Amino acid sequence: MPELALPPDARNLADAVVRAVRDGVAAGELVPGTTYSVYQLADLLGVSRSPAREGLLRLAEAGLVEIHRNRGFRVLPPSVHDIEEIIGIRLALEPGAARRAAEHGTDEQHATIRSALDAMADAAARGDDARFWPADRLLHDLLLRASGRPRTAAIVERLRTTTALLGPPTTASGRTLLEIHAEHEPVVAAVLARDGAGAEAAMRAHLEATGGLLVSNLNGGRQP
Repeated sequence: MPELALPPDARNLADAVVRAVRDGVAAGELVPGTTYSVYQLADLLGVSRSPAREGLLRLAEAGLVEIHRNRGFRVLPPSVHDIEEIIGIRLALEPGAARRAAEHGTDEQHATIRSALDAMADAAARGDDARFWPADRLLHDLLLRASGRPRTAAIVERLRTTTALLGPPTTASGRTLLEIHAEHEPVVAAVLARDGAGAEAAMRAHLEATGGLLVSNLNGGRQP
């Protein structure tokens, strides 16, 4: 039986179900292609069937799950085309945001960005996936918000939940936690130095590397 948990800070039960399913896939608890019962999901999360169904309908509308009447639902992993599109969107948004965060972010915002990177480093050294990925998501979110783009931050977070359906990021991209942390270091170093061009280039390199590895692994190790 998969182990799932409702996030305590969700706005309502349907939102909590959406996040619990996404987190369950990212953690390897829900396996793409396997059919699960809606009743099983409701029981696992301790909610009634109504919010469970509503959450699944939202995921289905986003193309993240497929619902089979009277049978249940199954997770749909993103395709190569999906990943290429997602990385393309992120490349259009995040490198420029890193530049703005470097040039216009406040000292307080820069301090929180530094703290997020430190949390990633500590988790990577301990091999602690459960702490590493929230710190990773927080770092990207802080960079976007320091650029003055809160709507962009929300868009990127939704895109990241789709790529999370590929499974644990270390498995999906073929990199270790230490390697992924190392890709973020030049981004943060440039931001703290208020080097806009450097921050933009480092973020672009990180996203291009991530996208290339995800697509390569989906292609069975063949480069696109």
